[in-house]
Amino acid sequence: MSLPSVTATLLQSGGALPEWTALAPTLALALTALALLLVDSISPETKNNALLAGTTAVGSFVSLAFSGWYLAAGTGQSGTGGEIVLYGEALVVDGMYLFFSAIFASVAAMVAIASYDYLAGKEYQGEFYALTMLAATGMTLMASANSLASAFVALELASLPSYALVAFLKKNKGSVEAGLKYFLIGALSSAIFVFGISLVYAVTGSLLFSDVAEALGETELVGVAGVGVLMIAGGFAFKTASVPFHFWAPEAYEGAPAPISGFLSSASKAAGFAVAFRVFVEAFSLSAIPEGINWVILFQILAVVTMTLGNFAAATQDTVKRMLAYSSIGQAGYVLIGLAALAGGASSQNGDVMGAAMAHLFVYGFMNTGAFLFIALTEHWGIGRTFEDFNGLASKAPMACAAMALFMFSLAGLPVGGGFFSKYFLFANAVFAGFWWLAALGAINSALSLFYYSRVVKAMWIEDATSEFEIRSKPVGLYAGIMIAAVGTFLLLPAFGPIIETAQTAASALFGA
Repeated sequence: MSLPSVTATLLQSGGALPEWTALAPTLALALTALALLLVDSISPETKNNALLAGTTAVGSFVSLAFSGWYLAAGTGQSGTGGEIVLYGEALVVDGMYLFFSAIFASVAAMVAIASYDYLAGKEYQGEFYALTMLAATGMTLMASANSLASAFVALELASLPSYALVAFLKKNKGSVEAGLKYFLIGALSSAIFVFGISLVYAVTGSLLFSDVAEALGETELVGVAGVGVLMIAGGFAFKTASVPFHFWAPEAYEGAPAPISGFLSSASKAAGFAVAFRVFVEAFSLSAIPEGINWVILFQILAVVTMTLGNFAAATQDTVKRMLAYSSIGQAGYVLIGLAALAGGASSQNGDVMGAAMAHLFVYGFMNTGAFLFIALTEHWGIGRTFEDFNGLASKAPMACAAMALFMFSLAGLPVGGGFFSKYFLFANAVFAGFWWLAALGAINSALSLFYYSRVVKAMWIEDATSEFEIRSKPVGLYAGIMIAAVGTFLLLPAFGPIIETAQTAASALFGA
């Protein structure tokens, strides 16, 4: 028996390893955050960015290693005894938790490496890295939540550091304004979310997902329960930047430090979907929820409106960073197909379509984070924000521009990176589930997205420079972060098979398949 298999068996059976060690991906991030706070408390004025960025990156890679190891070992999965339930059933460790934890750790590592150069000479660096790790910790707990209470606490743990990170550039009016708007809309959405939880609790008498599902199947208060489900869906719409709670995203992404824009648009979005998948599949199960509460129709509407509005808005933008912000809203619309294309009885098809959405989020973590890190690189060089400002940039920085072209084409779904297969499997599984019209609308929107993504490539590689600019440095950290994202995006094209299989296996377990 291999070492990973032994580890999984020990965790599952309560042997030599205590069950709480199954949360090692979360604990690695939390301990890293505490270590960064300790360094900052000892030397609050430190600008030793190598130490801070290195500690953050190492902690992220350790978390990623645990996630990969446990996934390979089958920890919390059907082959080794099923999910591991912890702390009075508040948290659960299974394939979905481990899969999403790998996404969060990957994005956090790239952001930490790129921030080595981006934060050079700036104040409050210790706080920046500590807040990033605390937000990532909250995101992993969102993926592990097994009750509405732990889901809300985890969501707040992920959100509160994010507000501060968006407003991190304290002398930049745009950053502070973006942080304030993000906080105000976030406070409103949290109030809506927690009020929805209170209504569900009033109807069911429990916050545990399994108990909620059982009680909803017997309740006569269908109207109250329906309003509660609707308000909880609104809370998730905010976290995933879905319409109509998307207004904060363009402002926050444009005003925030570019690495944080990538972190929020990739990891934070994935965290919102992780907890939404778990809540609506387990707590509001289609097999148990009253007929009068059809949340699938709600997500079908959200998917169509979100992908359409996001793509059309992105096509009209003049600045690249704001275009990427609206593009991320459109991408959220694609992932919503993972909930919008579910059916009442076909558990295997449900697992396939939700798993395809999870796999798209995995690839999206690399290509979208890489795109925002490229924006961070141009900000470091002092290049402008508009498409025209990027004219002729490839002649000065061919490697970075080649990586950006890869990100753009992969986000559009062309067969140059993992984004091609992730969209293909997502739309194909929607068709197999009988929702061909969702797949058709997704394909049309993807074709539209090629227009504005190609504008970036055209400016960098085809257009002549409209003004003289000089690249005075090749920042190692930013280049390393971009190259890691580019290699990951490219390799996920031939290596997409294991990713989609792992994601669909994890998703199918939620449906009991």
